[in-house]
Amino acid sequence: MRRPPQAHDERETEAAAAPAAESMLQGLRGGVLDAVELLRVRLALLGTEAASHALDVGRGLAWAVAAAVLLALGLGFCAVLLTVVLWDSHRVLALAIFTTLFLAGGAVAAALARRAIAGVRWFEASLTELARDGERWRGR
Repeated sequence: MRRPPQAHDERETEAAAAPAAESMLQGLRGGVLDAVELLRVRLALLGTEAASHALDVGRGLAWAVAAAVLLALGLGFCAVLLTVVLWDSHRVLALAIFTTLFLAGGAVAAALARRAIAGVRWFEASLTELARDGERWRGR
C-alpha cells in the first residue's frame, strides 16, 4: 500500500528543517561567542587604560603636592622676611599685600586645576573601540 503524498512531503520538510535549525543555532552560538570575546578584549583594554590613568594621576598629584608645599614654604618665608624688614615703617601694608598675593595665587591655581581636571577625557581609546564595534555590529 502506498502512502499518501502529503505524509511524504511533511517528512522531507521536517528533515530539511532540522539541519537548517541546527545551522542557525550554531551561527547564533558563534555570534554570542564572538560578542563575549569582544567584550573580554574591550574590558582588558579598559583595565589597561585605567591602570595607566591611575599611574599618571598619582604621579601628577605627587608632583603637584610637592610643588605646592615647597612654593607655599618659600612664599611664606619671603612674606615673613619682607614683613620683618618693613616692620618699622609699613608692616600693615606688607601684610595686606602678601595676603592679597596669596589669595589671588590660590584662586588662579584652583581655576587652573579645575580646567585641567575637566579637560581629561577618560578611557578615550575604549570609547572609540566600542563605537567602532557598535558600527560593525549594526553593519552585519
